[in-house]
Amino acid sequence: MSSKLDRRKKYTRLVLKESFIKRMQEKPLSTITIKEVCELADINRSTFYSHYKDLYDLLTQIEDKIIEDLNETLTSYNYSEDEEAIRMTEKLMEYIAENHESCQTLFSEHGDPDFQKKVIMLAHTHLLNSLKEDQVAAPYNSEYLSLFIANGSIHVVQNWLKNGLKESPEEIAELIIKLATRGVSGLQS
Repeated sequence: MSSKLDRRKKYTRLVLKESFIKRMQEKPLSTITIKEVCELADINRSTFYSHYKDLYDLLTQIEDKIIEDLNETLTSYNYSEDEEAIRMTEKLMEYIAENHESCQTLFSEHGDPDFQKKVIMLAHTHLLNSLKEDQVAAPYNSEYLSLFIANGSIHVVQNWLKNGLKESPEEIAELIIKLATRGVSGLQS
């Protein structure tokens, strides 16, 4: 009986999340109502409130799950190994492709700017640690290089999502790695 409830709970949350993301694709969060999300999900308001306090709570939970998944991927690879850096970037791009509706919406003009900053800072922190370990750049350059690569990579991903994922995750990962490597190479000369 408990697994049936868990399945129903997961389904309800999934439908609410999908309905909310659909609304965010159409208009800013500040103009979305719980009523319209519930109508689209075909779920009553009391059911919504049994899962979330409000739309911001729902948004926070969606964003936190994505941040958690990205962080898990970033921490499971050694960036200083070229092959692992490529594989890690491919894994991130595969994750984004699998969750493209949510990611595209959250990285769009209707998305939460704070979420976008969190993703950039997460990437920045991981890159900074990698650059310090590699000693590729002078210490004062590591922070700037890390910010440059993180911001540039996020914009490449945003454009990839906006253009309908025309390239494969592997192609985008290879592009990001090539751009990041050329930036590092330029500092060594």
